[in-house]
Amino acid sequence: MEQSPFQRPKRQLLAEMNVVPYIDVMLVLLVIFMITAPMLTQGVKVDLPKVDSETMQVDSEEPVIVSIKADGSYWLKHGKEDNVSLSLELLTQALLSNQQQHPNVQVLINGDTQVPYGEVVKLMAALQKAQILRVGLLTEPSENL
Repeated sequence: MEQSPFQRPKRQLLAEMNVVPYIDVMLVLLVIFMITAPMLTQGVKVDLPKVDSETMQVDSEEPVIVSIKADGSYWLKHGKEDNVSLSLELLTQALLSNQQQHPNVQVLINGDTQVPYGEVVKLMAALQKAQILRVGLLTEPSENL
């Protein structure tokens, strides 16, 4: 069977997908996430003391972080919740009720270097009085390492 000169040859369909536009979109999304991820870190601005110490093991549960700012105010952060400013009495009550719900949760104290030592001891004594015994202190690594 001969083809007439006026008939086009039959083309086969191209069943491949062009992935170049998808790669471009993925790279743009990657750049967006790389830029916005550091901005998502929230917390109370505290100037932690810099010391040489071993890394503390944190349990599977997310720890409760109690921050003491330089002005002596107490801040509570648990999980994904925002920081909440509380008095020492309300703070210990909140931690006590949290410990009843989550008995194995750790409490980490995030104290500013400008906070008097007596304020940190007062907080630790209040935690001990409330039977909260799993307490740790947060520091930043020293530059000497």
